[in-house]
Amino acid sequence: MRISREKARENRERVLAVASQRFRENGFDGVAVSDIMREAGFTHGGFYNHFASKEELAREAVASAWTAIAQERERAADIPELLAAYLSKAARGAPGKACPAAALAGDVARQGDTVKATFTEGLAGMIGGVADGLDGDDPAKRKLAIAVVSRMVGALMLSRAVPDDDPLAAEILSASREAILEELGRVVGKSEA
Repeated sequence: MRISREKARENRERVLAVASQRFRENGFDGVAVSDIMREAGFTHGGFYNHFASKEELAREAVASAWTAIAQERERAADIPELLAAYLSKAARGAPGKACPAAALAGDVARQGDTVKATFTEGLAGMIGGVADGLDGDDPAKRKLAIAVVSRMVGALMLSRAVPDDDPLAAEILSASREAILEELGRVVGKSEA
C-alpha cells in the first residue's frame, strides 16, 4: 500500500523527533535505529525509506534539535531570561528536550564530518543569537558570546554529571548564572563609561 507524500513527510518527522530526543538522552551509540523506529511506531525495515544511514539520521536529528532550541532562544526576552531557562533544574533534568550542545558535544566529536558540520552550524547560530542580545561592537560581542555560550554549556554538562540529590548540581547552575550576569554587567558598565 502506497502512502501520500504528506503522510511520508509526517512519518519522517516523527522518526526525527524521536531520534532527536533519544540521541540527546543516550548519545548516538546509546540508541539503536530499531529502538527509534519502534518508538516512532514503525518497523526497523522502514528506516531506509526515510534515511540512507544512521549518520544521516543523526545529522538531521541534530539539525532538528538546533532548530527547536533556536525557537526557544528567540522567545527569551533578554539574556537574563535565557540564562534562567538554560541554567535551570528543568533543563538539567530534560536532556532530550534541551540544548544539543550540552547533551551531544562529546558524542559529536566522535562522529563523521557531516554530523560535526551540522552541530557546528547550530552552535554558531547559538553564539550569534547570544551575541545579538549583547551590547557593544560586533567583534567584542562575538568574543563575549562565545565565552557565555561555553560557560552555559559547560555548566549544564557538569550539573548533569552530578547526582540529582547532590546540592552541587544546583550550585553549579546558580553560580554559573550569577557569574555570567556579573561578567555581562562589568562589560556593559565599561561600554557605557
